[in-house]
Amino acid sequence: MTERPSDNPSDAPRAFPASDLAPDLAPHHAASLPSVAALEAHLAPYAAHSAQSRGRRHPEAPPSARTEFQRDRDRIVHSTAFRRLEYKTQVFVNHEGDLFRTRLTHSLEVAQIARSVARNLRVNEDLVEAISLAHDLGHTPFGHAGQDALNDCMRAHGGFEHNLQSLAVVDELEEHYGAFDGLNLCFETREGILKHCSRDHARRLGALGERFLQGRQPSIEAQIANLADEIAYNNHDVDDGLRSGLITIDQLAEVELWRTHYDAARRDYPHIEGRRLIHETVRRVINTLIVDLIDTTTRNLIHHAPRSLDDVRVAPPLVAHSEAVSAQATALKRFLFKNLYRHYRVMRMASKARRVVTGLFDAFSEDARLLPPNYQSSDPSTQARLIAHYIAGMTDRYALKEYARLFVVDDN
Repeated sequence: MTERPSDNPSDAPRAFPASDLAPDLAPHHAASLPSVAALEAHLAPYAAHSAQSRGRRHPEAPPSARTEFQRDRDRIVHSTAFRRLEYKTQVFVNHEGDLFRTRLTHSLEVAQIARSVARNLRVNEDLVEAISLAHDLGHTPFGHAGQDALNDCMRAHGGFEHNLQSLAVVDELEEHYGAFDGLNLCFETREGILKHCSRDHARRLGALGERFLQGRQPSIEAQIANLADEIAYNNHDVDDGLRSGLITIDQLAEVELWRTHYDAARRDYPHIEGRRLIHETVRRVINTLIVDLIDTTTRNLIHHAPRSLDDVRVAPPLVAHSEAVSAQATALKRFLFKNLYRHYRVMRMASKARRVVTGLFDAFSEDARLLPPNYQSSDPSTQARLIAHYIAGMTDRYALKEYARLFVVDDN
């Protein structure tokens, strides 16, 4: 199965075989294994069907007893980059507390929300899960502070953006298979990972960048993963912010979305308090956002009546909140930006993160011999990108240790 440019009118999607069975499977087992059609028979016509996938960059035989998108999800879960997310910052650096979210727990929460929405809309849960689990694979250590610092370091070499880095991870950097670099994911999974892209980068990406140049939409599944990401991080950042003491219940009272559900939880359960009351409120907020997303998207689907994935691509964005709930969610985001992300303790850690990332980049740029051999190149631009790959792949803990190895003189 190979990837094909969408601008070729004679290049219709090639269906996978009706049976998903390996060619060497014994005949008496064949009847017990479901076909791709059976596994996806419940999907709506506007969903992404794996049998109509635009394929992989490198041809492969179809998988046994699972769909192509299930295979993508499984490859992501078993990847090295996915395991590293356990020790990468969401807001709080890993060593600041055992109960704060990491990129890994965030990705799992995104996948849970996205699957719930996808099931209700009768679209492909396996694809939406694969996109959700992979969307942060390219994030640097130390969250957005690390990304901003690495982008500054790479400004003369095309910059750094974590969406493009996530794509690089699944296309090139993972080393698990003998036949190809990367994970060789389906076009639709890679498309969903790439949420944002400049026109300059889009032109270099061929078929994958076409929608950014043509103003088209990705699949419903990709749109769901995008909104699920926002729902997850807004609410777990509230939870972590309260746990850390950087924001308070009294401050959150100014946010309508929070206040409404907090007051309702106190009325319904007057005997609970502390963490239990916070969990009950967060649960209600998340439920409100998910139900509104499903209801609003359902109305959009009825109104625009897409009959295929191609119809979804030429329609306006279909996955959305209602105007009222969108305004409430935006107010919550603004609150978090002002009171949590710009809190002086978070800013101090962000400042330290920038120094660590910039220091590592400068040291490796001055002397590439400090890098492992497979990250060394005689070409300056290639060398800079390899350094960016090396730093982006670090966990918070490893980056701090690497910085100490290069700059701290130990008398012991």
